[in-house]
Amino acid sequence: MEHVILLDDSGTATGLQDKSTVHTDSTPLHLAFSCYVFDRSGRFLASRRALSKKTWPGIWTNSVCGHPAQGEPLTDAVRRRAGFELGLELDELRLVLPAFRYRAELDGVVENEMCPVFSAVAVGDPAPHPDEVDDFRWLAWDDFRREANAPDSAFSPWCRLQIEQLTALGPEPAAWPEGDPALLPPAARQPSPVL
Repeated sequence: MEHVILLDDSGTATGLQDKSTVHTDSTPLHLAFSCYVFDRSGRFLASRRALSKKTWPGIWTNSVCGHPAQGEPLTDAVRRRAGFELGLELDELRLVLPAFRYRAELDGVVENEMCPVFSAVAVGDPAPHPDEVDDFRWLAWDDFRREANAPDSAFSPWCRLQIEQLTALGPEPAAWPEGDPALLPPAARQPSPVL
């Protein structure tokens, strides 16, 4: 059974909850991550969530999102989910937004996450898992930003909020500065013990 790590407002782990039950109209704050994957030429990999997903089905978003397991270092969780969802190995994995947090709602389902953001370079070509990813596209970063920020955007709310903060880091993703790990939620700085 897959769990998510529940958090208090300081980002300290307070318990675990079965992932299949956590996303409701009153989703508790929990730990997650997002990753923006690029190819060697600098194109960005956008993915569309599978139609079978409980949260935001069929919505375009950043490359990969997920939740670390109890006791799992965040970077290991990012690599695990990229392999599972996209069939990708990651290189040059870097923390870029350590303190990103958001809350969003769609059709009565709430996301409520402390969600550190990473960037990485893809090794090879995506081979998405159909239960996770319905489609994907490689886009120039500026084209992606324009499309995601359009008034009729089909991109997830967390992705649009992250783009705003990533844009503040600079126009070239390869030159984004490394985020300070000390700004991560406490539960992400040290893999949580058994709760």
